[in-house]
Amino acid sequence: MAVALAGTFGTASVQAQGPTSAREQSVEGDATAQWGLDDVSLLTSVSVSQDAQPASTAPGSTARNGKSSAPDAPTATGDPAESNNPDEFGKQPKRILGIIPNYRAVSANTQLPPLSFKSELWLATQDTFDYSDFIFVGGLAGVSMASKAQPSFGQGAKGYGRYYWHVFVDGAIENYMTEAIVPAVTREDPRYYTLGKGGFAKRTGYAVSRLFITRTDTGRSTFNFSEIVGAGAAAGIGNAYYPPQYNPWVKTYQRWGTQVGLDGAFNVLKEFWPDIDHAVFRGKY
Repeated sequence: MAVALAGTFGTASVQAQGPTSAREQSVEGDATAQWGLDDVSLLTSVSVSQDAQPASTAPGSTARNGKSSAPDAPTATGDPAESNNPDEFGKQPKRILGIIPNYRAVSANTQLPPLSFKSELWLATQDTFDYSDFIFVGGLAGVSMASKAQPSFGQGAKGYGRYYWHVFVDGAIENYMTEAIVPAVTREDPRYYTLGKGGFAKRTGYAVSRLFITRTDTGRSTFNFSEIVGAGAAAGIGNAYYPPQYNPWVKTYQRWGTQVGLDGAFNVLKEFWPDIDHAVFRGKY
């Protein structure tokens, strides 16, 4: 009762000093009622809390508007951009397994400026004359000889040599046509931009679709003339050094299809290689 009377006298004193708004009266009335309901233990609690307040602000706390506050909550020290960091997914190495050249693959969430014609020529040169390409060509030449793709080449070491240089020249012309010459004319980007996320079907479909869809130098999507026209032109040029017999037009389409199919298979390998490397090799390759 003493507390309630004190609150009432205090309110009357404030009101006597000047007029108050209806809102202020309502707030003061609520405060008076609250004091009337609370008991002496509330005053004791407030008193103890004030006594426990240190004379100076605790180390690490900050002051705002002249009032001390509790220390700020700890904040993360990591860079917010790390959530999109290609180190987390879709980061492409320069070589797959440390052997296969992977210079055309671009890591996920990465935008690069367009290549100059000189850079495109160098890209094709790296893919064509890399040491691993000579091993790859040797394997394809062996498969072609085993299937007698060109009976006139014969068998044995001499026949293998003929298969070998034909396969090598096929790949070299296709590389320069699809990675440098046609892209320079059509203003297309010959690189493979990794998707890096999504389900297996989605990413596989994306990788295969890059045979038909690519980016222009300005970043727009367009039909992949570099791949389709470039590979077709390379297959047509091959008629100049392949024997004219054995239905050359069928062989032309076969070479065309083989080159496009190999590029599609490599696209799929590039797309999933960061995942394979992380899961199997712990990011070693």
